[in-house]
Amino acid sequence: MARIAGVDLPNKAVKIALTYIYGIGRCSAVEICEKTKIDPDTSINTLSSDDLAVLRKVIEEEYKVEGRLRTEVALNIKRLMDIGCYRGLRHRKGLPVNGQRTKTNARTRKGKKKTVASKKK
Repeated sequence: MARIAGVDLPNKAVKIALTYIYGIGRCSAVEICEKTKIDPDTSINTLSSDDLAVLRKVIEEEYKVEGRLRTEVALNIKRLMDIGCYRGLRHRKGLPVNGQRTKTNARTRKGKKKTVASKKK
């Protein structure tokens, strides 16, 4: 199993296997294959150690992935919370941030329904 950016890549096509790295999607994976002149449809296990070294070098130098990217995202969220803007407040309350409807469709962020008993007079 090849290991790039601290992630064990599965034995799949290079363009698919690279997407297992946080911060690399399909478009970036194909772009990396073009830069390194590696066929995107070849299997990871058939690549030579030289090819893997070239992949590692390109990803390390030109892309922000895994730990560095996660840290940057976390700091961006923390900054929003610190300045007290609307998006920061939504992060703090655990509500959807990007304008989704919250009356019925926010179960992923809000969690399981909590039924509130109404007071009777």
